[in-house]
Amino acid sequence: MSVNRVRPDVSVLSDSLEVPGIGHIPVNSFVLRAQQPVVVDTGLGLPDRSFPDTLAGVLDPADVRWIWLTHPDRDHTGGIHALLEAAPKAKVVTTFIAVGIMSCERPLPLDRVHLLNPGQSLDVGDRTLTAFRPPLFDNPATVGFFDDLTGVCFSSDCFGAPMTSADTAEEGDVSAIPVEELRAAQLLWASVDSPWVENVDPKRFLDTFRLLRDREPELVLSTHLPAAAGMTERMIDTLGSAAGISPFVGPDQAALAQMLAAFEPTATADPDLPVT
Repeated sequence: MSVNRVRPDVSVLSDSLEVPGIGHIPVNSFVLRAQQPVVVDTGLGLPDRSFPDTLAGVLDPADVRWIWLTHPDRDHTGGIHALLEAAPKAKVVTTFIAVGIMSCERPLPLDRVHLLNPGQSLDVGDRTLTAFRPPLFDNPATVGFFDDLTGVCFSSDCFGAPMTSADTAEEGDVSAIPVEELRAAQLLWASVDSPWVENVDPKRFLDTFRLLRDREPELVLSTHLPAAAGMTERMIDTLGSAAGISPFVGPDQAALAQMLAAFEPTATADPDLPVT
């Protein structure tokens, strides 16, 4: 994981995951250095990386007061229990549905949960965070938010895009990606992550972007996209065109068998050769 400071009070903890046939998916968490510090999502939590250790490069985990869980998918919750141990004063901001989903694996301690629904707000000392449901999502518990002090939008999976390499996926910002390349990548992600857009009414779907248009955030932060500054309207136009898009269809068993057949067989030792 790498750390990118995108605003004086906002840092991105950047990671990525390669998905064959799709690309390198950015997997970001965020630190908002409010008066009561907020961590947004907790990454992949893979065995070779410690979320609290990465966070410590930005903020002492013991100082964290809020862990905003945008939804309970595994790429957002990987480090949550380790962080709860390292941040004994922190509470998890999430929804009733998310708590229920997580109870199927490792339940959250209910005395450390703060339930918040879209349209409600959280006071973190020097600013208010206003929850909203992003236009695109892959989990019914998804809740992003606007920082009412700075206007920054934390959009969860919405606006995501596969990148061509891990280095690009973990860049500090997305401005170097050509416009048409980014547009194609965001529409691909919409077809992968939100396949239900195939069946939406275009007008009603466009209406779900109204809050974003009214807020006009100068900076949009997505779990699955490098930081995007000064391009909100363009990205809204891209995603607004996703209504009716065909869902992504991955390889089937025949394709998997073909891929496996193309792999070189593992070399085996000749029992007649001497061991050196």
